[in-house]
Amino acid sequence: MNDKAKEGWPDWSILIVDDEPGMRNFLVKTLVPRCHTVMNAGSAEEGADMLQNHHIDLIILDISLPGRNGVSWLKELREQGFSGQVILITAFADLDTAIEALRAGASDFILKPFRVPQILNAVKHCFENARLTRENHVLRHTLSTRRDVSNGLVGHSPAMRQLSQSLGRVAAVNSTVLLQGESGTGKELVAHALHALSLRAQGPFVPVNCASMSPELIESELFGHAKGAFTGATKARDGLFYYAQGGTLFLDEVADLPLPLQATLLRALEDLKIRPVGSEKLLPVNVRIIAATNRSLVEEVAAGRFRKDLYYRLQVVEITLPPLREHKEDMADLVAHFMAQLAPVLGVAPLDITPAELDYLMQYPWPGNVRELRNLIERSLILGALNVSALYSVSQPALPAQPVAGLNRRATDLQTLEKQHICAILDSVQGDKTQAAQMLGISRRTLERRCAEWAAP
Repeated sequence: MNDKAKEGWPDWSILIVDDEPGMRNFLVKTLVPRCHTVMNAGSAEEGADMLQNHHIDLIILDISLPGRNGVSWLKELREQGFSGQVILITAFADLDTAIEALRAGASDFILKPFRVPQILNAVKHCFENARLTRENHVLRHTLSTRRDVSNGLVGHSPAMRQLSQSLGRVAAVNSTVLLQGESGTGKELVAHALHALSLRAQGPFVPVNCASMSPELIESELFGHAKGAFTGATKARDGLFYYAQGGTLFLDEVADLPLPLQATLLRALEDLKIRPVGSEKLLPVNVRIIAATNRSLVEEVAAGRFRKDLYYRLQVVEITLPPLREHKEDMADLVAHFMAQLAPVLGVAPLDITPAELDYLMQYPWPGNVRELRNLIERSLILGALNVSALYSVSQPALPAQPVAGLNRRATDLQTLEKQHICAILDSVQGDKTQAAQMLGISRRTLERRCAEWAAP
């Protein structure tokens, strides 16, 4: 982020199109000290050539141009998919002209002659319009794709204290961060915390689940696309990289990115520029990347499923989130936290947890980690009693006074207990992996990977 942006001015590229050299010089001198790039053209044709070769955020456009009229050119730009802001200026205007300009897609309309404060206020107004549009897009995307990130950094264990200290140090720098940890350990929550503690906290936080998007569309989602880039691309569209400008882009399940896209992502990270699908333009981006995975990227690299150079680029700073079984001393704090958080939302009273029930929770291996615990508390609040028996078998509603049927309690290693628990859940739902994964608080992909590991010779 440059100094101009820090002072409240947009980190934008502006194109001035006016046939009067004096007006162009006046606007250039006014805007160059405040904005990223300022270019100028004397006609719509010359301006169109510049748009072909440069990314433009704002056009300041005179209505009365030689050849093509400014309003008609603006209509053509909108039809072609130009989504930037446009300020129309003119020395001769009436109400009908102003209405036509706004209907054509102008963001503002200024009469000549005007003073410096007028044009600066108009530019700031356009900047605010673009910011609100971007934030609305990010909000819609987040609401449609977000997973539960309400676990909270709760706990006083050495593992959680060390994690909090790491976040404090890492948030202050702008480096790429790789979060590693099992499903349900709270990687998206940690990414949120890093963003909130950083200098980018006022910018957008844009989460992307790489595993949930189809390989055919993910490049367009990340980088945007030009009109006609593929079937169905009836208009140009900005990607999530663009909407994360000035903020943080969180790439969850990054190990699921297709190999060809990994090369494109690496190039974007190295050059800080992106190329929308079907476009020849390179767009500058100013985002911080936080990536996350529940798989070992070292193993993925060795297996040829992940690029080594991208791994090193993402792993500038690496943070490993501990599984719940490694900080069970936080169990009481987490249970109290979820009770206080969920009870008001569900409209029920918090439950009292007995020492015996807490001890039972402490003995469980928690393959779904903190997410699984939260799911259990939510289910228990709905049922009105701590439903700990659901951890091992959905068919037993009461807290067992003896080992649950079907589980070999002599098998004390965590992997064996985890396998027995998952198999019991699968049996209870007649092998429905989607339903079993939801009950376990893990993704279906993780469940299938666990089953494949057990089936391997």
